[in-house]
Amino acid sequence: MGIVIALTILTAWIFNLFFSLKFVSVNLLNPLFYFSVLLQTYFFTGLFITSHDAMHGNITSNKFINNFIGKISCFLFAGLSYKRLIKNHFKHHSAPTSEDDPDFDTHTQNFWLWWFKFMKEYTTVLQVIIMAIFYNVLKYFFNEPAVVCFWLIPAILSTLQLFYFGTYIPHRHPERNLLKPHYARSQRKNHLFAMISCYFFGYHYEHHDSPKTPWWQLYKAGTLNNR
Repeated sequence: MGIVIALTILTAWIFNLFFSLKFVSVNLLNPLFYFSVLLQTYFFTGLFITSHDAMHGNITSNKFINNFIGKISCFLFAGLSYKRLIKNHFKHHSAPTSEDDPDFDTHTQNFWLWWFKFMKEYTTVLQVIIMAIFYNVLKYFFNEPAVVCFWLIPAILSTLQLFYFGTYIPHRHPERNLLKPHYARSQRKNHLFAMISCYFFGYHYEHHDSPKTPWWQLYKAGTLNNR
């Protein structure tokens, strides 16, 4: 099941990207333009969620296939290093909201400053080079405004989506009685919103409490409603 879901997300990302680049006009008066941007953003987020589940070994018990899908998802998402991502993510799980948590900013809870610090933790020179190559290859085959609107902008928007629903909302202000030991809160139970917002990662305490539960099963967990 995990492989099927992962491959569905990968296929949807590829199909919508090339459909949008080829057939959707960059026109601010065209409703399909906005829909395509938002849909591609959602599929970008799905790529990261897929790589995240691979890090926890939740796609398949076959380690080679699990990690291969994780690496491909990371690469397509933003040229990320799967190895670096695993290292930082497990630091986050072992010491959430502490000085040792690469996803948390102990100096400020300002959304934009924290997001910038979050991005800096995962950005490398090699990643920037890979993204530049991606951009120029796409630009060679498709017109540049389309590449910006349907590839570059959704990639950036997805980082905001992931950060807001998967880090900022669950872990902000740990001094406000967030449940230990994970120092995380969960959104109120609304499965449709949880799926649309960030693939059920609003149920964040549940993820920390049971990281071997794949994202598509998190909705079954009893949410704590401690937002």
